[in-house]
Amino acid sequence: MSATNSNATAFAHWFRQCTPYIHAHRGRTFVIAFGGEALDDPALPALVHDIALLHGLGIRLVLVHGARPQIERRLAERGAEMHYVGGLRITDDQALSCVKEAAGSARVELEALLSMGLANSPMAGVRIPVASGNFTIARPIGVLEGVDYQHTGKVRRIDREALRAALDAGAVALMPPIGYSPTGEVFNLAAADVARAAAVALAADKLIFLAEGGGVTGTDGRPASNLLAGDVDALLAEHTAPEELAQALRAGADACRSGIRRVHLIPRRRDGALLQELFTRDGAGTLISDRPFEELRPARIDDIPGIRALLEPLEQAGVLVPRPREDLEEVIDRFRVTERDGTVVSCAALFCWPGEQTGELACVAVHPDYRTRGRGDRLLAHMEALARERGLTRLFVLTTQSAHWFRERGFEPAGVDDLPPPRRAAYNARRSSKVYIKRLTGTEP
Repeated sequence: MSATNSNATAFAHWFRQCTPYIHAHRGRTFVIAFGGEALDDPALPALVHDIALLHGLGIRLVLVHGARPQIERRLAERGAEMHYVGGLRITDDQALSCVKEAAGSARVELEALLSMGLANSPMAGVRIPVASGNFTIARPIGVLEGVDYQHTGKVRRIDREALRAALDAGAVALMPPIGYSPTGEVFNLAAADVARAAAVALAADKLIFLAEGGGVTGTDGRPASNLLAGDVDALLAEHTAPEELAQALRAGADACRSGIRRVHLIPRRRDGALLQELFTRDGAGTLISDRPFEELRPARIDDIPGIRALLEPLEQAGVLVPRPREDLEEVIDRFRVTERDGTVVSCAALFCWPGEQTGELACVAVHPDYRTRGRGDRLLAHMEALARERGLTRLFVLTTQSAHWFRERGFEPAGVDDLPPPRRAAYNARRSSKVYIKRLTGTEP
């Protein structure tokens, strides 16, 4: 196959993998927040191109931008600086003037980039209306522990009707880190707070933070793929994080507790990370949710297509005995599956002979893309624990091609005569499957 044909095939495969996400995202509302660092980055046009692509795919977008670097630069030019107490900024009259200038400049720049339509560019033929306004009603933080925070405020509420009207009209809504009070005052707000409030007000499908730096890492030093909202407070208590990252994490966890199902924390500087997060199963950042993103659970009838997709390649290769859908329906209660973002990525079944205190581990399968990071081991440990709960002392497998994997995990060679009588009677001598048995620790001998 030529390199051109190979590239075309890879592109077609990638595009087909994206298709379910394209359908799923159309008509949904996403709130995307990014810091002022993005506005200073020469790569900003590439990010705007990606945002334009999302709009073109029918996604309703709210953009919330920060302006910290721009504000601090303007203050420095005037020989002043922003003051912080307890992680909160104090916005005096001079700082507020800089906030207004920075927000206004950012708005113009983003509107200009979203208005591009140059030929031979990703924005060719695109027309994106942009709507901005007094969507955020704010109140002052006031005096805390004797400190007057002056023009620093908090979100009081979002004008949901006005924001929805802009989205219904096909516009991208642009929200600066500024709020207004009914008395006509202007307040400097945290962009993460604005983004959280907008997402909750709109019941958005996703809240996305484009984070500076490396984001959140797990205990293995790799980027954490997912966090539960309840774990964020403990994480921040145990580890020191840059203030803006900490704000995004807190805002994301609060959004989850307020009904937002998916909050994404994505490394902003990685080219294409936004698209990778939204249109691939594994994404590019950290997902914060109120329930596990990857869950090992009992199988349901509607999992059968996913189980069949895992088993069929192994059946065709002769690794597993074919099981028609009808047979799976009858024994679906014996199966456990790992579901990742709506996709079944592993499965196994446990068949029990209580009188013999013995169980059979069958239909063990892991999706080829997920045979890393110990998923097979976690599945095996779960099935062993399930067997112990049911009073079993031995677990056996019949295998033709996976003997080494089971041997490495404590299964010992055995004979057909060691099987429970009903299973021995059903043994298929033509397959000549090898028998391996493991005595379960923590059970009576």
